[in-house]
Amino acid sequence: MGIRGLISLVFLISGFIEFDVVYSYTRPPPRNTVFTPQSDDDSSAQQVHIYQVGQDGMGISWITQSSTPATVQYGLTPSDNSNTATGVTNSYRYLLYQSGKIHNVVIGPLKSNTVYYYRLSNSPKVYSLKTAPSQFPIKFAVSGDLGQTEWTQSTLDHINKSNYDMLLLPGDLAYADCVQNLWDSFGRLVDPLASQRPWMVTQGNHEVEKIPLLHSEPFTAYNARWKMPYEESGSDSNLYYSFDVAGVHVIMLGSYTDFDRNSKQYKWLEGDLKKVKRKKSPWLVVLVHAPWYNSNTAHHGEKESIKMKASMEDLLYQARVDIIFEGHVHAYERFTRVYKNKGDKCGPIYINIGDGGNREGLATKYIDPKPDISLFREANFGHGTLEIFNATHVLWNWHKNDNDEAVVSDSIWLTNLSLETSCKV
Repeated sequence: MGIRGLISLVFLISGFIEFDVVYSYTRPPPRNTVFTPQSDDDSSAQQVHIYQVGQDGMGISWITQSSTPATVQYGLTPSDNSNTATGVTNSYRYLLYQSGKIHNVVIGPLKSNTVYYYRLSNSPKVYSLKTAPSQFPIKFAVSGDLGQTEWTQSTLDHINKSNYDMLLLPGDLAYADCVQNLWDSFGRLVDPLASQRPWMVTQGNHEVEKIPLLHSEPFTAYNARWKMPYEESGSDSNLYYSFDVAGVHVIMLGSYTDFDRNSKQYKWLEGDLKKVKRKKSPWLVVLVHAPWYNSNTAHHGEKESIKMKASMEDLLYQARVDIIFEGHVHAYERFTRVYKNKGDKCGPIYINIGDGGNREGLATKYIDPKPDISLFREANFGHGTLEIFNATHVLWNWHKNDNDEAVVSDSIWLTNLSLETSCKV
C-alpha cells in the first residue's frame, strides 16, 4: 500500500473511532486551509512556541529537520547573548511519518512582565518574548478548536491585536487527525504568536490519534510537540496539570484520559485543589475540552461530558472555582453560575469557546427553548479575552469574526466568589 492509500485508510478508520455520533455542521462562506510553507533550510528553527514553567521560567519548543543543538541564547536586548540554556531533543514516528527534531529548553530565572530576546540553536534569527506579569492586572486570550483555516487566521489576527499576556486553549489544536504533516503546518501557522507569548493548552478529541491495529498509543504527536509543565504541579501526565500566574490558579483537565474517582487524574485534582491558597491566588480558573454544560445539539450528552461531570463537579464546586472554559462545540455559549444543572450563586460560570475556526464549521442548532441557566449563545467564529484587574473584578469579552473584524458581541463584568460571604469555603 502506497502512502496515499495508507493516509486514506487512516481517515477511514479515524472516522469511526473519534466520534460516537456524526454531527452536521453548518459551514460559513468557503475558507481554505492555510498552509504555511516549510523553510528550505533544514537547520532553521520552525514551529516555535513558548510556555510558562514555574514562577519565573519559560519553556521554548521548536523543530528543525536536521540535528542542531538544543540551546537558547537570551538577554534583555537583541544583541545580548550573555545567558545560555540547554535542553533536550526528541522525535517520534507515526506510521510512515518521521517527525523532525523537537527541541525543548527552559530558560530563566526571568523577570516578570519583561521583554526578552532569544536565539535558537545556531540560527542568527532573533526572536522576542514577553513574560507574564506577576501581579494584577493580567489579560488572557482564550480560544478553542482552532484548526488551520482562513477563519483560524482571522481569529489569530484578532488575538494578536488584543495585547494579551497569555493564551489559554481548551483542546483541539491542529485538526491533524492522524495526518502528521498537518501538525507541522499548524505549528508554522501559530509560530508568529506562540513564539512571543506563552500558550498554555490542553488536549481535545482530535489530539487522540489512536488507530486500532496500526497505532495503539494515543496522544503521540500532542505529547511530543506540545509538552506542558505538568511535573511542576505534581501531575504524572502531560494531559492534565496546573500553574499559577499573577494571582490566578489555572487547572487544565483531560477529557480523554481516565477521570473516575479511582483515577490518577481525579486524585491529582483533589490534591491540587487542596494546595490552592486563595489569598495568594484569589482566582481559580479551569479548562476542559468536552463541555459539562451545553445547550447546543452538537455533542450534547456525550459520555465524556456526562461521566466527567458526575465524577468531578463536586470537587470544583467545593473548591469555589470561578470560571470553567470548555471547547468541543463549535459555537459560543455563556452560562450563569451553575451546580447540578441549576443556577447556584456559589457555582462556577461556564463558558463554551470552541469557536476558533476549524474546518468542520459551526454548530448552529441549539436546544429550544433555551435553558434558564444559559445566558448568551451564538454560533460564530471568534475568541475571548479575560482581563483580570484585581482580586475581585474581571472583564470578559467575546469577540466574533464578523466581516473579518473583531466585534465584541458579549461583554460582562464578573466578580470573585470571595465577595459572596455565604460561599466562603
